[in-house]
Amino acid sequence: MFDVGFWEFALIGVITLIVVGPERMPAIAKKTGRYIGKAKKFVSKIKEDIDDEFEADKLKEHLSLEDEDSNIVEIFEETKKSLDEIKQDADKK
Repeated sequence: MFDVGFWEFALIGVITLIVVGPERMPAIAKKTGRYIGKAKKFVSKIKEDIDDEFEADKLKEHLSLEDEDSNIVEIFEETKKSLDEIKQDADKK
């Protein structure tokens, strides 16, 4: 997303140190760290939710395919039984 390296962070730190002063710098760094941590947790939670939804969709699709396959198998079995019955009736006559 953002391509920020060491030198960019160093420049931001120096500018912040000049603007706010060394007394308030640790408190600001602490708050910034908390907000960054919250943002990372938020983004990771959203990614997990999206992955879970994709997994649920894949599972639903897989189950629907299995249902279609099981219906085909049932049709084949019913047809086989019907043919066996017809053969038995033909053998009796």
